[in-house]
Amino acid sequence: MRTFTNVKDIGDLKVALAEAQEIKQNRYKYETLGHHKTCLLIFFNNSLRTRLSTQKAARNLGMDVIVLDINQGAWKLETERGVVMDGDKSEHLLEAIPVMANYCDVIGVRSFARFESREDDYTEKILNQFIKYSGKPVFSMEAATGHPLQAFADLITIEEYKRKDRPKVVLTWAPHPKALPQAVPNSFADWMNEADVDFVITHPHGYELDPKFVRGAKVEYDQKKAFEGADFIYAKNWACPGVTTPEDYGKVLCKDMSWTVDTEHMSWTNNAYFLHCLPVRRNMIVTDDVIEAPTSLVIPEAANREISATVVLRRLLESL
Repeated sequence: MRTFTNVKDIGDLKVALAEAQEIKQNRYKYETLGHHKTCLLIFFNNSLRTRLSTQKAARNLGMDVIVLDINQGAWKLETERGVVMDGDKSEHLLEAIPVMANYCDVIGVRSFARFESREDDYTEKILNQFIKYSGKPVFSMEAATGHPLQAFADLITIEEYKRKDRPKVVLTWAPHPKALPQAVPNSFADWMNEADVDFVITHPHGYELDPKFVRGAKVEYDQKKAFEGADFIYAKNWACPGVTTPEDYGKVLCKDMSWTVDTEHMSWTNNAYFLHCLPVRRNMIVTDDVIEAPTSLVIPEAANREISATVVLRRLLESL
């Protein structure tokens, strides 16, 4: 595996999940694999779980780790061709990428959607430049339209806690005060569509995710109907994806608090577990009582970020 950006890159999910459990039993089983190898983690945006879990995963495999914060600990980078660089950006990404590649063996990139251009975001302009020009294995630590490390950790968590072979998993939109990217819901849909689950997406009209991620999933606009019989509830906000109304891309179309996941919402389910990628806006996305309930899996889910990253980095190292 030379790149990791979506569910197809990981291959057979049963094999990947078995590998995750093997690593969870012994996180240092492959600690010699990364000996004298360097992992460069590049952050264009803030991070807590991704930064810590990926560094820990690389250490589990014996790698050295370099962390670079763009726009904070480095020169501001220009990403567009043809620009007269007479502003605050001192270096172009096309020079920076091959320079960075000289100092490492594997590269992780975190770069959020900018909401300036749907085309630029959905073609993953920044991530794909690293894949094209670095010559090194590249993995996404969250890009404009996907967060595969999170979705892999979500699937590991569902596999560990499911009470039946084919659980019902519901992805529900929830309100938020700011416009958030579709990366997490896109990837969650991407992975759930390949997993052995009954997958349902629910959201208000206008928040339809891109068809390439929704694929054959059931979309239910009535949140109560969607929650009925659910075994897992995954709550997440996202701004308008602009599928049917491109002019609304990245906009907050509503803040309907009736979509906030509370005790009543959870009572519609089959005593479902609650999932969220974190950070979470309490009493916007989910109420205190739900996120603090015994059925809340947000902490085990976050812990599994180390496991998903270790599996991915192991696969990338084996490609060298």
